[in-house]
Amino acid sequence: MHNLKIKFFTYSGLFVFIILILLSSCRKDEDFITDSSAKLSFSADSVLFDTVFTTLGSVTKRLMVYNPNNQRIKISSIRLGSSSASMFRINVDGTPALQISNVEIAANDSMFIFIKVTVNPNNQNNPLIVTDDIIFETNSNIQKVSLTAWGQDAYYHVPDHEIPHFFQNGSSLFYSIADCQTPWPTNKPHVIYGYCVVDSANTLILSEGTKIYMAPKAVLWVYKDGSIKVNGSLNNPVKFQGSRLDMPYRDTPGQWGKIWLSALSKDNEINYAIIRNGSIGIQVDTVANSNPTLKLNNTVIENMSTAGIYAQGSVIKATNTVVTNCGEYAVVLSIGGNYEFLHCTIGNYWNYSIRKTPSLVLNNYYEDANNNIQLRPLVNAYFGNCIIYGNTDDELLLDKNTNSTFNFKFENCLIKTKLNTSNATNYVSCKINQNPFFNNTDINNLRLLPNSPAKLSGSNGIGALVPIDLDGFTRASTPSIGAFE
Repeated sequence: MHNLKIKFFTYSGLFVFIILILLSSCRKDEDFITDSSAKLSFSADSVLFDTVFTTLGSVTKRLMVYNPNNQRIKISSIRLGSSSASMFRINVDGTPALQISNVEIAANDSMFIFIKVTVNPNNQNNPLIVTDDIIFETNSNIQKVSLTAWGQDAYYHVPDHEIPHFFQNGSSLFYSIADCQTPWPTNKPHVIYGYCVVDSANTLILSEGTKIYMAPKAVLWVYKDGSIKVNGSLNNPVKFQGSRLDMPYRDTPGQWGKIWLSALSKDNEINYAIIRNGSIGIQVDTVANSNPTLKLNNTVIENMSTAGIYAQGSVIKATNTVVTNCGEYAVVLSIGGNYEFLHCTIGNYWNYSIRKTPSLVLNNYYEDANNNIQLRPLVNAYFGNCIIYGNTDDELLLDKNTNSTFNFKFENCLIKTKLNTSNATNYVSCKINQNPFFNNTDINNLRLLPNSPAKLSGSNGIGALVPIDLDGFTRASTPSIGAFE
């Protein structure tokens, strides 16, 4: 009798359990909203990719899909309108697919869809438009989110050479050799991957209007005895920047490596260029002859994660150059050298993190691998009618070893510094710690407001050496300090 009771309760419990499962299953189906009027909502009704280079994948964009209803909803299908022919790709809550079925969203909940695009080359010089839709089918109700990408064909400089064990960590250097037989064509942009090398005894010429987009970690390397001539113009500058053009990448620093004028490169000239969004704008190494390693004129260097200009024992002559928004230093003149900056504006208002380093550094030594100090004379560092300012307490560092030459002079400059500037040999007619009142430092506009103390207060003699400002305006007989009149 006892056993019969046990069996009865066992079978009864099993029966009740099965009934509960069936009831639960029925309620689960009933929990979904099935009304055809029930719709999804989206964080945007369209997704735009702005200028994607052919064959180079885009950034990943995010679309939020919301269920605004008080019941769960089942999306029968999420798919790309062009299916496998689409240049877009989607990832639905972690699942990559051209189409995915029976996607559930809880009441008043949401999910992510991630979208990328790769534009196929079309051998056209003009931009092209690629479109598609993400199609959502819910309760026989069709909704769409449009996808649009601006594509651009380009010349690609892709590594086809390798130097094994080149870097200290044992990794290889992958590089391409720049074609220097003729100036690079300007009808399409150029996209550089890896290292693009201007080889010995070659000169790379970049004509006005050339646009160069640097892939992540890309470097344009001018090798020993090589040269680069950048021949931009006031209305058609040569542009160097990262290859990601979508927001927020359009203005993001650190997207690529640097322009590297390596040791013994020579006679480099950069005129009317815009260099932005890299790690180091221009690295200039030791000289090959008595001529300047670099003549730098009418150029803007901005949004660099490390430094705008990083010089090592080189010779630079710069005029009408602006260096701004750099993560560590704007201009580093290290390991000695010979430098002349006329009518330049160094205004560092880095706002991506807290910057504790000065904008301008002068140095005449280095520490070698054996921790020995090696001296390199700073033959001359002359700044005339220049602004050195920014958002730290002191924007000037004189890193001097007294056992070697350290010659410097600021003449008619506006400088933010805590250093003693009473020495009339090194500081001539300078304005110290006076706000230059730039137009808008948030967008790197370092033109002067009318009430700026730098207005019409420079040296006439220095102004005569650079009679036209960065905007193409003639300087007054008493010029303004900085790159802009």
